[in-house]
Amino acid sequence: MRWTATSSSSRAAEGHPDRLPSLVDELVADHVDVIITQSYPAAAAAKERAGKIPIVVTNSGDPIATGLAASLAHPGGNVTGVSDVASELSAKRLALLKEAATGVRAVAVLWNADDLGMTLRYRAAEVEAKRLGMQIVPLGVHAPDDFDAAFAAMTEKPPDAILMVTDILTVLNRKRVIDFAAAHRLPAIYEYAFLAHDGGLMAYGPNMDAIFDRAAGLADQILKGASPADLPLELPTRFDLAVNLKTAEALGLTIPESILVRADDVIE
Repeated sequence: MRWTATSSSSRAAEGHPDRLPSLVDELVADHVDVIITQSYPAAAAAKERAGKIPIVVTNSGDPIATGLAASLAHPGGNVTGVSDVASELSAKRLALLKEAATGVRAVAVLWNADDLGMTLRYRAAEVEAKRLGMQIVPLGVHAPDDFDAAFAAMTEKPPDAILMVTDILTVLNRKRVIDFAAAHRLPAIYEYAFLAHDGGLMAYGPNMDAIFDRAAGLADQILKGASPADLPLELPTRFDLAVNLKTAEALGLTIPESILVRADDVIE
């Protein structure tokens, strides 16, 4: 969670969502002018406890579906920010898996089942998979120990590929997921480019620098007198496709030229 005013500071729950209420209370006590949140749990805690302080949300899933805002055009209340486009992105990630590795049908989805915003991303993937003739293997996790059970399930009945939904829980355990995918020779796609740099096969998702730039711009408008209720929720406009050719080689995959020519970042 971050806040921006004439001076700035930050608070982080560091993977412990139970700390969020007290962190919001600290910001309220500091009389901040704007709160910028990263993740749905942070946004929900801020909305519940921050009173009338304006909130700019990022990476919170779909703010309409989660109940953070009334509509894209007219958020209402004290919340605005950058919305998710989960359905479109889920479809593209699944399509990329099929394009990169022929025969992919069953895709294991790892996501934080305690995070409503991430659960909505999983549900979007489930809907899009049916449309594409694919099957989703749901592997929701709640805590670090749950990854062992997810890995055991995939070992017992291997999927054709993995899609990891990104939040603080899965990011903190990303090396375990990347290492498992490598050991079991499973193509995997992630949501943000840094995960391909960490060893993931592919990643496709919004450019995070652009999202934070837009969040800062919305906060600036609020500090200059705009009401968050009148600032439409924005949609991401820049998306990155990253491909790790070293990982592909280790998996015995040849990434099609049709993917490489579209890639913004090719890691060799």
